[in-house]
Amino acid sequence: MTTAPDITVFPRSLARRPLLVAVLVIAAMTVLRIVYASAIELRTDEAYYWTWSKETALSFLDHPPMIAWFIRLGTAIFGDTTFGVRISGIVAMFVTQLLLADIVRRLTHDVRAVVLAALMPEAALYYGLLMAKVAPDVAMIPFAVAMMWSLVRLAQSGDGRWWLAAGLFAGLSMLSKFTAIMFAPAVAAFLLVPDWRWRWLRSPYPYLAVLIAIAAFSPVLIWNAQHDWASFRFQGVRATANYGISLRTIGDYIGLQFGLVGFVMLPVVLTGLVMTAWRGYRTREPVAILLSTAVLVPFLYFFFKSLTLRVGDTWPMFMWPVGFAAAAVNLAAMTKEGWSARMLRSSLFWARTAVTTGIAFVVIVFFYYVAAPWNLLGKIDPIGAEAGYEQVAARAQAALDETGATWIATTDYRTYAMMRWLFRGRVPVIEINERGRFQDFRDPGMDRISGHAGIYVGREPDNRSSLWQNIPAKREQLGQVERRWRRVLTDTYVIEKLSGWTPELAPPKDSPLFQWKVLAGEIQSLSAFA
Repeated sequence: MTTAPDITVFPRSLARRPLLVAVLVIAAMTVLRIVYASAIELRTDEAYYWTWSKETALSFLDHPPMIAWFIRLGTAIFGDTTFGVRISGIVAMFVTQLLLADIVRRLTHDVRAVVLAALMPEAALYYGLLMAKVAPDVAMIPFAVAMMWSLVRLAQSGDGRWWLAAGLFAGLSMLSKFTAIMFAPAVAAFLLVPDWRWRWLRSPYPYLAVLIAIAAFSPVLIWNAQHDWASFRFQGVRATANYGISLRTIGDYIGLQFGLVGFVMLPVVLTGLVMTAWRGYRTREPVAILLSTAVLVPFLYFFFKSLTLRVGDTWPMFMWPVGFAAAAVNLAAMTKEGWSARMLRSSLFWARTAVTTGIAFVVIVFFYYVAAPWNLLGKIDPIGAEAGYEQVAARAQAALDETGATWIATTDYRTYAMMRWLFRGRVPVIEINERGRFQDFRDPGMDRISGHAGIYVGREPDNRSSLWQNIPAKREQLGQVERRWRRVLTDTYVIEKLSGWTPELAPPKDSPLFQWKVLAGEIQSLSAFA
């Protein structure tokens, strides 16, 4: 009789203490993330979300407010530092790992499968390193996994009150990022496909869960009701945009999944998901249906969208932690289902390889960004492309000193965010266009702006945009400054003096100064949807 191999990602000499090894690896990788969070200057979107954390708005045009609340908490404790902004991502990663480990523990009672589930995120670049880079996904992921954890508890206990916890976490997920709605098909399948469907359809708990989710999401609903449903219209442009079929965008999507999840990890997880879906729908097993559908449906949706649209780097990242849990559970299930020893050995080999090579890749990327002096990717480097704003801020400060100007103007939200971050309130910074992004923002300091000269900081060729036809300011060119990272030129910025004009914080909704940029330079406004 052939003995099934152990489910362990380590050599057998370490199999006696898999939890200890996992704890040591997670501790070491957490230190790595802390160093990264402290050493690397904020990227533009991170600085943008930091500006949100300084506001009291219920919600924002681009995303719900949870990431701003996370950052506000972190900076309240650690100050306006890169670590203070990013600490929420480090905590979110740890919470996510604890929830994944408990899901797998409850489903398999196998410590080695638990170790695998906890280490798989460490071996994926997005989670193992880039969870320290704050984004709405960072806020959403632990809440989404907590929702799955609640539904696993529901399936195991039969206690309908777990629907209420799932509803709360679903609402908090939506309060973090709208893409949480893509888990709805999985929850619907979990409810309707198994034989228990009529029990829950006649129960008040699922309906109460929906009401709780709506209540948790209500700040976004209230803000949007007050602002002509701006967020939903803004996101609707992204969801419905169609630029024709492109092999490049398909390649971008698939390539990003390999890069951010892992060149070996991605096939391992997808294989586990397909097997889990086959097992779940064949036997109508609720948890297998839930876990597999939660990943496969969004994965296929984004693949379909990638036929005609570039899928954002982080858009699919909310789903893969659930896939890690499904893959670990699948490996444990295979050992109990009579699979051949050869198939089991092969599956375990690739799981071990995915973890070990993935962690090695994450460590290499860490040292490249933190310690290496080279730029191997040129202008397309995702971190380097958003570095070097300190050079721009220094030149802007020199211009302020030379001219006696008292405020800074920009014409794109990235430059606006970085100037606000680097000046830390010493000088008012205002984006004079795209004012639809800044509804309900506090007064930036109009007493220091009105009647005073300002400094314009903008990328070439934004200084020659037709937008300036709507701005009656007197403009005086002061010079240029280059933004570089590791000696590679990224952008050139124009520095100008503005006088004889005071920017309008709340222009009419049909004004070019209210409109915002969405995709591929396309301009949309609220009035365009009216």
